[in-house]
Amino acid sequence: MLRRAVLQTFRQGLAQSFFKRNAVSLSETTVTHQPIETSNEADEKSVSKQKPGDESGNTVVVAPPEFRFMYPEFLPDPAMERRNRLKEKLERIDMLQRRSVVEIPEFYTGSVMAVTVADANSPNKFARFVGICIQRGGSGLRAWFILRNVVDKQGVEILYEMYCPLIQKIEVLRLERRLDESLLYLRDALPEYSTFPLDMEPERRLNNSVVPINPLKVKLRPRPWLERWERQNLQGVEDLNLPQRFYDKAEKVAKPWEKYDLMLQYRKTIPAEEQEKIFADVHSQLQQQEFKRKIRRQHSALNDSHMVRVGRDANPNQTRISGSIVPSCMLSSAGDMTFRLETYHY
Repeated sequence: MLRRAVLQTFRQGLAQSFFKRNAVSLSETTVTHQPIETSNEADEKSVSKQKPGDESGNTVVVAPPEFRFMYPEFLPDPAMERRNRLKEKLERIDMLQRRSVVEIPEFYTGSVMAVTVADANSPNKFARFVGICIQRGGSGLRAWFILRNVVDKQGVEILYEMYCPLIQKIEVLRLERRLDESLLYLRDALPEYSTFPLDMEPERRLNNSVVPINPLKVKLRPRPWLERWERQNLQGVEDLNLPQRFYDKAEKVAKPWEKYDLMLQYRKTIPAEEQEKIFADVHSQLQQQEFKRKIRRQHSALNDSHMVRVGRDANPNQTRISGSIVPSCMLSSAGDMTFRLETYHY
């Protein structure tokens, strides 16, 4: 009897863990096609979602649930043979330190980005590439993303490691999402869907605006393709106009039962309790970094406003710059500065 009771309690605990992980995966699938809040709006909501203090009187900060879509690289690899708690903790510390040096903004698959990397072979010692993010993956320090652009009628794709020390700057020129999590089918699409100017200016957005979902449907070129796209459940592609035999074969190789496989979802996800602990720690660190960046921007804006104050003096042959008199022969005919201005901090 005692053995049966122990076995029954073990089965109940195992079933509860399955249901928790299944609930997390189902919530991910339901939120996939819904607008996601930006990091600023999520930070504001997280302030109101603080748990009451524990016995020691300390408040526990709860990260917003949108963080698993904003920063998926902080979640470890769910493969059990690759799990190492100490290694994962050290990697998160290194990732946060790297983010304190280089700002890595929020982006998704379908966002138009610009990445500047150090290049010793370039005349300017750096190279900048603009493209649309067609895929992102990896976890920890091995996180990566792929940018694609059509340059001189030739498709160019570059894979960047998100925490590579050669990256100097990451910019999001257009923050948006697409209907699919992977846009690899742009390789077989018409060039206009992947063409972006290299001097593209960033689009202005409100701080608390919701990330829009672009409902664009891409038109593919005729076969042959790099992959059998008819066998993938793609939402952002127009009708492929293939013979019926292609769709019949796709139904034969399809695996519709996988979405009901609890063990498969168990192996592909991280427990909800562990996700809350990871993102709570990450959220507090990211808030501190964002606060420091705001202070730096305010100081830099203040220094820029006081650095150069160009005004004509009463003497037309002289110009006043930051309180000092400079002969106007050092200025061009149009009044533009032709010499190097030194920066003074007051």
